[in-house]
Amino acid sequence: MLNRGGRSGHVARRRTVPLWTFVLALGVGFACSPAPVVESGAEAVYPGASWERIADPASAGYSAEGLEAIHPYVDGINTSAVMAAVGGRVLFEHGPVDSLSYLASVRKSILAMLYGNYVEDGTIDLELTLDDLGMDDVQGLLPTEKRARVLDLVTARSGIYHPASNAGDNLADAPPRGSQEPGTYYLYSNWDFNASGAVFEQLSGRNIYDALETDLVLPLGFEDWDRSIHRKSGDASRSRNLAYHMTLSTRDMARIGHLMLRGGVWEDERVLPQGWAERITSVVTPSEEMNPEGLRGGEFGYGYMWWVWDGPAVPEGFEGAYSGRGAYGQFITVIPSLDMVVAHKTVPDAQTPWGDYMGILTRLVEAHCGADC
Repeated sequence: MLNRGGRSGHVARRRTVPLWTFVLALGVGFACSPAPVVESGAEAVYPGASWERIADPASAGYSAEGLEAIHPYVDGINTSAVMAAVGGRVLFEHGPVDSLSYLASVRKSILAMLYGNYVEDGTIDLELTLDDLGMDDVQGLLPTEKRARVLDLVTARSGIYHPASNAGDNLADAPPRGSQEPGTYYLYSNWDFNASGAVFEQLSGRNIYDALETDLVLPLGFEDWDRSIHRKSGDASRSRNLAYHMTLSTRDMARIGHLMLRGGVWEDERVLPQGWAERITSVVTPSEEMNPEGLRGGEFGYGYMWWVWDGPAVPEGFEGAYSGRGAYGQFITVIPSLDMVVAHKTVPDAQTPWGDYMGILTRLVEAHCGADC
């Protein structure tokens, strides 16, 4: 494993379970050939008290030279820390992966995960409308807007363009209020996402951060969690629904990604309901229906608060991949074709644009050399 600025560790948990079959043919970079197939019954690895490292990249099908070449690239952008894990072990690491900073909009992807168990047991009904829930806001919601379902909120298709309590969305590009029927028009809106948090708390009867701790932090064994620093923020004079920002380390973000990669299973425990990880990362809004118009036909569609590579613009190797994306450079990316998770952080006084981060992802993909290493 190639590491600069991170901690080492050698404790991992293993479990024998059926795994997906992963095959990748790239033909780029370091003369990649198809990845070895992971057979049914193969050993599944999960981090324990710390992550196990891959000592020899070639044993995992990666070029040590190709991975080493990523470090100077990362040094040239504003990345604070980045970690890539393959098969549950750390392949590449750069920077202090134990440092805590806020996740920006990756919080939304994590909320989508939290919804799963409460939807499964009937505590949360995604078909309930805001009218059913008695929800309103500072400026008042229109009768049309109150017909929006919880499902429309978590997929950013509510048709509600009330101001949000925090900035950082596409509300400036929104159509006139009341012009879009709920469920018919996608727009990335913090009002929807913050309202999704309010609905979660109303129906579950739980604080989001307490649910995060019991439902994900403890089962996954986060190394750097601090419940005491978590509190909501935003301007309540603009909207009653505040933002539920989260603060995690890069290596704990990677645990989130690894849970998703494993379909919601962690060792012997089903942490997310069967099929939930797949459901929230399936395309609800395809790339050609994205709004504002400048997003249409790009490489992304949208699921339940996860960005999903979709359409003809998807780069080779990223088919079936998805990402949580946050301002400044907060990302959790799952690339199933490589059995890979990538977690990336940039502290808020700097910024790593998506294009720079894609430079890391592309180099990781190109470093895969399969049996030819």
